[in-house]
Amino acid sequence: MSQQHAISSADKIDGAVLKIAGVVVLGAIMSILDVTVVSVALPTFQQDFGASYAEVAWTMTAYTLSLATVIPATGWAADRFGTKRLYMAALLLFTLGSGLCATADSIEQLIAYRVLQGLGGGMLMPLGMTIMTRAAGPHRIGRLMAILGVPMLLGPIGGPILGGWLIDVASWKWIFLINLPIGLVALIYAQLVLPKDNPEPSESFDVVGALMLSPGLALFLYGVSSLPETGTITATKTWTTMLVGAALVIAFVWYSFKPRHPLLDLRLFRNRNLTVASLSLFVFIVAFMGAGLLFPSYWLQVRGETTLMAGLLMAPQGIGAMLTMPIAGTLADRVPIGRTVPFALALIAAGFFTFTQLDADTDKTLLLGSLFVMGLGMGGTMMPIMTSALRTLSGPEVARGSTLVNILQQIGGSIGAALMSVILTSRLNGSPEIPGAVNPQTGEPLTEAELAIGSQQDPALAQTAPPGLIDRALEFVADAFGYTFWVAFALVLATFIPVAFLPRRKMERPLAAEADAPPTPVVMH
Repeated sequence: MSQQHAISSADKIDGAVLKIAGVVVLGAIMSILDVTVVSVALPTFQQDFGASYAEVAWTMTAYTLSLATVIPATGWAADRFGTKRLYMAALLLFTLGSGLCATADSIEQLIAYRVLQGLGGGMLMPLGMTIMTRAAGPHRIGRLMAILGVPMLLGPIGGPILGGWLIDVASWKWIFLINLPIGLVALIYAQLVLPKDNPEPSESFDVVGALMLSPGLALFLYGVSSLPETGTITATKTWTTMLVGAALVIAFVWYSFKPRHPLLDLRLFRNRNLTVASLSLFVFIVAFMGAGLLFPSYWLQVRGETTLMAGLLMAPQGIGAMLTMPIAGTLADRVPIGRTVPFALALIAAGFFTFTQLDADTDKTLLLGSLFVMGLGMGGTMMPIMTSALRTLSGPEVARGSTLVNILQQIGGSIGAALMSVILTSRLNGSPEIPGAVNPQTGEPLTEAELAIGSQQDPALAQTAPPGLIDRALEFVADAFGYTFWVAFALVLATFIPVAFLPRRKMERPLAAEADAPPTPVVMH
């Protein structure tokens, strides 16, 4: 066998690796869908539990905070207990939490069970990335990460569709009950497919670091998450929690270089490739994921679509991503991503620009086409950047690196969502009040924008308004969305700065060594 033929054989994705990828994708689907599927159920929670919007919003916030709390310890736990055992434990915890959520009789119970669910879900993604990186080896990781990217991109699209359909045909309990059969299949699948763990003695747990980082992240993200509710960073519960959280995180950063084995290994940022890729990913997540949550809101609040239809109208984005993601994954293994990602990012920017020009009756075909173009760009951006971040890591660094990447994703997504929500809310608050009208939910004066949004969900309200008022107010609301998308568009353009420093030359690897080496075991050392 020639050396070139051996290399070609080693580069192929064999059946054993694909089976392992299947386990990881199942876990990722459950974890990511549960972030978005709950969003469409919030009005139902308000009605069934007699709770305010601020209270039911905690069903999402609590899940996010528990994710942020558990992610930092995942790298250490993977070293200590082995990836297979920990991954199956995370699956079990997530599945049990889902079952308990379906039994909740009060909003307080549901929030508590969502915390439990998030503790399991928070470990699934970093562990899944570690498992796949180990299984594929550095030269095939691009194609494997493209597989993992499918649920990461389709989750925000499929979640609202699935949630809306389940609530319509059954009840809100089924958005959690559906996880039970998927979780059971994933557990059996993982037991059969993942190789047996052989963990070696691990370093001691960084208790001091954990007492700073996990509470710090939770407090900071709590403050960020409360921004849409308070509407200002000067609100006491917003700035105090953000300040204390940021202080704890900064203290951890200063402390983390002292112990030999810190909870989060920031020394990995000495790797230029990881640093540039992580910065690119963070800026991109803030811009795209934050604005991505507003697309369905536009369909609901301005165009008067149903929840299910709003989710379906996001499908072109997912179709575009599915078309380019396999191609981008293959290219990431063969072509430096610094040469491909800028073109994909340009597609996203082009699609995004359309949404900066929104009005109350923008042509749907134009908007759907723009979402499709953005999806094409998404498929060639997010996963190749993540691939670049992890490609040059080896051994125990893989678990540590995937933990870093997931924390940056979590923080970036939370900041992006809060930033876009605050900008949109502040613009909507500038709408004129209707003399003598009162908002039945808040008891405060009713604005034209609130009436217009309400009329889209309850057409009878439109009959009570003076002629032309609804149309004028809907244009105001659409303009507020357009202004918010201008901010997101500017952040997308800012992503080009770190992306310009991504590797543009192919990294050398010893060909014979790669071809002759045995398959990388899916364990942590």
